[in-house]
Amino acid sequence: MPTDRSPTSAAELLDLAFEDHDLARTRARALLDGAPDPWWESVARHTLGLVLRDTGEREPAVRELRAALRLAVRSGDADRAADVRATLGLTLVTQGRTREGLAQLGRAVAGADDPDLAAKVLMRRGLSLSWVLGRHDDGLADLRGALAGFLATGNAAWEASTRNVLGLLLLTVGDVVAAEEQVRAARDLFVDLGHDVEAVLAQHNLGVVAVTRGDLPAALAAYDRADERYADLHLDTTPLAMDRSTALLAAGLPREAVAVVDAELERRHGLPVQRAELQLRRATALLAAGEAAAALDQARVALAAFRRTGRGWDALHAHLVMVRAREMARRVDRRLLPTARRVAEELESARSEEAAVAWLVAGRLAARVDPAAAAGLLAHAAAHRTDRTALVRAGGWLALGLERELAGDRRGVAHACRRGLAALDTHRATLGSSELRALATGHGEDLARLALAQAVDGGPRSLLWWSERWRATALTQPPVRPAGPDDVAAPLAALRDNARRLQTARRDGGDVARLEAERARAEDDVRRRLRRAAGTSPTTSADLDVAALVSAVGECALVEHVEVGERLHAVVVHGGRVRKVTLGNADETFRSVDFARHALRRAAAGRPAPLAEAGSRLQEALLGGAADLLRDVPAVVVSPTSRLHGVPWGLLPVLADRPHSVVPSAALWLRARERRPVSTRVVFVSGPLLTTGGAEIDVVAPQHHDAMVLRGRDATVERSLAALDGAGLAHVAAHGRFRSDSPLFSALDLDDGPLTVHDLERMARPPHRVVLSACESGVMAPVGAGELLGLVATLLQVGTAGVVASVAVVDDRATVEVMVDLHAGLRDGADLATALLGARRAARGDPVREATAASFLALGV
Repeated sequence: MPTDRSPTSAAELLDLAFEDHDLARTRARALLDGAPDPWWESVARHTLGLVLRDTGEREPAVRELRAALRLAVRSGDADRAADVRATLGLTLVTQGRTREGLAQLGRAVAGADDPDLAAKVLMRRGLSLSWVLGRHDDGLADLRGALAGFLATGNAAWEASTRNVLGLLLLTVGDVVAAEEQVRAARDLFVDLGHDVEAVLAQHNLGVVAVTRGDLPAALAAYDRADERYADLHLDTTPLAMDRSTALLAAGLPREAVAVVDAELERRHGLPVQRAELQLRRATALLAAGEAAAALDQARVALAAFRRTGRGWDALHAHLVMVRAREMARRVDRRLLPTARRVAEELESARSEEAAVAWLVAGRLAARVDPAAAAGLLAHAAAHRTDRTALVRAGGWLALGLERELAGDRRGVAHACRRGLAALDTHRATLGSSELRALATGHGEDLARLALAQAVDGGPRSLLWWSERWRATALTQPPVRPAGPDDVAAPLAALRDNARRLQTARRDGGDVARLEAERARAEDDVRRRLRRAAGTSPTTSADLDVAALVSAVGECALVEHVEVGERLHAVVVHGGRVRKVTLGNADETFRSVDFARHALRRAAAGRPAPLAEAGSRLQEALLGGAADLLRDVPAVVVSPTSRLHGVPWGLLPVLADRPHSVVPSAALWLRARERRPVSTRVVFVSGPLLTTGGAEIDVVAPQHHDAMVLRGRDATVERSLAALDGAGLAHVAAHGRFRSDSPLFSALDLDDGPLTVHDLERMARPPHRVVLSACESGVMAPVGAGELLGLVATLLQVGTAGVVASVAVVDDRATVEVMVDLHAGLRDGADLATALLGARRAARGDPVREATAASFLALGV
């Protein structure tokens, strides 16, 4: 047992509480077992209090720290008492006991004699004032004073801690460059000192900085690396959960953000400040998911907790979520506007990044209840259009667009929307994951809607241009492929092995639930790895050259559907002209689509089905008077909205007997026309458990000279990908599974497991044209704003020019006949649309075969 009061020895034990919780606890208890004097017993209990606090056991921590303070006072050492008071004060403030905590911190600042200790106390008070209570100016002053003190005394460990906290506070007040400098310096110091816990926390904080500057892949990677160490080091995971949820929200994944917070709330009990923070984060995520009522309830709970604990900063943000939730739920009256204005003013005064959102919400509310006040409020929001962060800039441009709309300045609206969408192009270009790119377009939905609402009353060329500006933009960026070892190859292989075992378990009555849980974990692993990929594509303009499109269409026709408000419109390009045809209510159109798909399912099952009626209803809903413009054209290209990509276009009378193809956007069709095959190789792949055994391949493959055929054990994912890479024509006969819950895990079943969308993204040279004969292989999921995910969407994104796939359940035996007819046309040199027309004509007179042929689409060129 030590007998002298050695500040150095005491500091070593206290520092150990930050470096190694288990060892610190062991040494502190050993010290207590030796019946030390009050001074050393105070050090031991102080150490235990730190360990308990940092492992989430806050009440036991407070008990140990109160005991340590009593012992320090009894010892007569003012510095020892000041040190314990500082730790106790910070712990109490964090628990929501604000008045008592600040009182202890004030007495600690006043009572410290040693310069190094004085800096430590100042640092802890600065942390309490800024990070816990939101008094940022006071906190900055204390932290800067503390940093100067540690530089003077040469205390590298506390210098690192202070830099870490100071960096986060600088981030809060908007100085991102200085924030990153401080946090990075802190991380490097911790690594040099061997402080594993603090190094991990600083690495986590670099993720926070990355989110703020808009680098989501870097943020998600930082959080994943930190997550791997949090459990090993027994750290409180609440801050990591909240920051990960923030990154997921920025990525357009609100449901996943809610799930992260919910999981953390289940683990946390009796910590009012942290629970309130988590509840506010949950309310924000619910709002992003469109659940206004649930968000409002959750924000109310958080607001009450923040008010009880004196957390003004967080209370303001909770109030903002409540205002936004009321606006979303259309629970708006004149009384809400003053509240929204006050929240915006206070957030601006507090230098919160959310001030831009608050001004925008206030401006939109004013436009409804007090138009005279709207312009001024929107101008405040528009001032943020020069912000460093792309998402904030986009919100500023949206505010300017709304202000210009109120002024009747159509040109000003268009300019603001162009600039706002350009800011989001910059944001999207940083993302490597196809899923994140597609979801990120949701941030531009309000801008696109505003622009279309103005364009619909202008000329049809302008409407077409704006329709294209934010349609299927994610498909214009090639997927990011790994520069080194493939980060997802191993987890995808594990996923295939799981699929094999899961199929066996379902057949033999095995542990299906366990294997499904294993599959979910494996899919989450793949998603995390892909989302860490940074974008390599430069920011490119998504502008459509309308004149080039008109020239390329020539005497054929292109029909692009545009949804504005509740109304559907068709823009028709033909014979050098662009025309607009106003159609009906969008929701009524979707009901006609559902009727047609139901009719096809009945016909595929051999039951009587009203296919002619379904086709006529579809044509009236989707073309209306535009059908008259198509009756004499040789071929038609249809570019539907993302919600209309499941339409069986072959049922429409005006399209049934002419070649037609479907594309996600007119711009993508123009690019696809320029693609050329890199070889004339023909590849056939046959998956397992086909009812027909892949009979169409037995008939068709011999008719293609030197065709490669993979079936049975040869039809593995890796061998199939190698064969597909660079093929001129590829035909895959395999069961398909469309995953509406996770479109990027839609797959084709091969011998060793599923070939997923992620596998297709790994190909260096995609096949030029692809035929997918499986049921629903052409179904794509609408996500974001006008974006699509699925097997076909990925093939078109990676560079395949055209795909034939089905958008409905099809009869297996009839599919064989349709595929044989399709390949007959392809061998004669026809394009996909013309070859598929031949298959439809050959099917006439056989209802099942006719329904099957109508279920297949030519997508692309």
